[in-house]
Amino acid sequence: MNWQEFEQKSASEIMNEALDRFGERAGIASSFGLEDMVLIDLAHRSGKPFTVFTLDTGRLHEETYEIMEKTRARYGIPVRAYFPDATAVETLEREKGLFSFRESLENRKECCRIRKVEPLGRALKELDAWITGVRREQSVTRSDIQKAHEDADHPPLIKFNPLADWTEAQVNQYIQDHKIPVNALHARNYPSIGCAPCTRPIEPGEDIRAGRWWWENPEHKECGLHRPR
Repeated sequence: MNWQEFEQKSASEIMNEALDRFGERAGIASSFGLEDMVLIDLAHRSGKPFTVFTLDTGRLHEETYEIMEKTRARYGIPVRAYFPDATAVETLEREKGLFSFRESLENRKECCRIRKVEPLGRALKELDAWITGVRREQSVTRSDIQKAHEDADHPPLIKFNPLADWTEAQVNQYIQDHKIPVNALHARNYPSIGCAPCTRPIEPGEDIRAGRWWWENPEHKECGLHRPR
C-alpha cells in the first residue's frame, strides 16, 4: 500500500477507508480528549461498524469517566476498557510508592509502561489496525507523523492518524459545529488530559501539552503509546 497517498486524503476519507478495510478490527484508541471525540463522531457519521477502546490506568480524573458515559449514551456504542495488570501495579506501589514517576524519567516511563503500554499491547492484539487522534501540531515529538503507516512497534498492524494535519482551531471548530460533548476539564484549561497526578491546567501562552509531565523536557513527553517516527 502506498502510504504517501493518504497524505492527500481528508480525515473523513481516511476514517472511511480504515473502516472499509478493517471494519470493527480497526479500533479507535480513545482517552476521550477533543481529538478522540472528533474521531468517534467521524466514525459514527460514516455509518459503518467501528470499535472504541480505552486504557483505564486506575488514576484517571472523574471527569474522564463522565465523558466516557456521555459518549456511550450519545453514540450508542460500547467502550472496551483495558486495565493494567493488578500484580504489576501492586508491586510498583509497594516498592516505590504512589508518586515514583516524579522522581526520574526512568520511573515515569516504568509507570507508563505498566499502566498504559502493556494494556495497549493487549488491546492491539485483538485488532488489525488502530486509529488515533495524534496531531503534528501537538508537540515536537509528533511533528513528522504520517497519516497512515505500518506500525513498526506492533507489526503487522496499520496505524491511522486522520487528524495529523489538523490545527487546534480546526478541532475546536468541528466540536462546536457538531455540538459534541467534551471532557469538562477542557473548560478549566486542560487541553491535554491523561492521568490525574500527571496532568495540570496550562497557563496562557503555554504549549498545549505543557500540562503533561510538566517537570520533564518537551522532547521526553511521550508515554510510549506513540513513538516518533
